[in-house]
Amino acid sequence: MVPLSFANHEFALTTSGALYWPGEAALLVADLHLEKASFYAGHGQMLPPYDSRETLERVALAIRETGARRVFTLGDNFHDSEGSVRLEPHAAGMLSALTRAVDWVWITGNHDPHMEARTGGTIAEEIAVAGMVLRHEAKQGETRPEFSGHFHPRLHISVRKRRIRKPCAVVSTPDNDSGYGGRMILPAFGALTGGMDAADPAIINALQPASRIDAMLPAAGKLVQFPLWKSG
Repeated sequence: MVPLSFANHEFALTTSGALYWPGEAALLVADLHLEKASFYAGHGQMLPPYDSRETLERVALAIRETGARRVFTLGDNFHDSEGSVRLEPHAAGMLSALTRAVDWVWITGNHDPHMEARTGGTIAEEIAVAGMVLRHEAKQGETRPEFSGHFHPRLHISVRKRRIRKPCAVVSTPDNDSGYGGRMILPAFGALTGGMDAADPAIINALQPASRIDAMLPAAGKLVQFPLWKSG
């Protein structure tokens, strides 16, 4: 984990893409997309059916590493609203154990707007915690500090003529005169999630207004920051 300061709070970004909030003993994860493989199998595209197990194992590891007592998922928890029905017994047992072990809040997304908490936890469209808004998709013009997912941002860079794509967080710095809070889009956490270029206009536009927007990711035990956009 590497420390990260945001909106006058201290956080830690894990190498797996989760964000730990020590002040709230909370772990934030975005875009689990559980049961994505079974969704595609139902539409004739066969994928290995173990994505939910792998994703939940990663969540469990992040909880152990951070000592989190609360988990907030930032939408698209399942690949569709019926995904929890398709969980095989082992994965269902894993998820049930996790939701019993911590205070678990599912924030719904565009993939699973009608999901049910069949394996525990509570459901919300969005939630405010200590002045921060947690929702699935960044809301342009939001004045409060905000955490979201949805876009699956990845940093695209070239190193020694090699193209590298790494999941990253995207963080906006507010215009000091605007009265707006900073906002952060977390990378997708699920095992079968793809990604969007962090500098894509859709991401930049979603975080407006801002004075600058940066990609951030842990590397070699440090927080590495890459500029994506700057006003003026």
